[in-house]
Amino acid sequence: MHVRLSPKLRPISTRGAPRRRGAEPVAPARSTRAIRPEDRVRRAGGPQDQALYACACGYAFNASVTASVCCPHCGGEQAW
Repeated sequence: MHVRLSPKLRPISTRGAPRRRGAEPVAPARSTRAIRPEDRVRRAGGPQDQALYACACGYAFNASVTASVCCPHCGGEQAW
């Protein structure tokens, strides 16, 4: 069964509709969703397991975060 609609009741369709001259396509809207801190860390490559230590001898150095860290300059243990 085929239903015929009067011209006033026809559904509006954008497919196949002629484009107006000079009409530019609309860019998709940017998401305004807030970025969670966890997502920022993942995008940055994950957590950094390095810390800056300052030894009593005056030497500052970066080393992996562990329970026992020794100064590469004098060999003194660093308290964590």
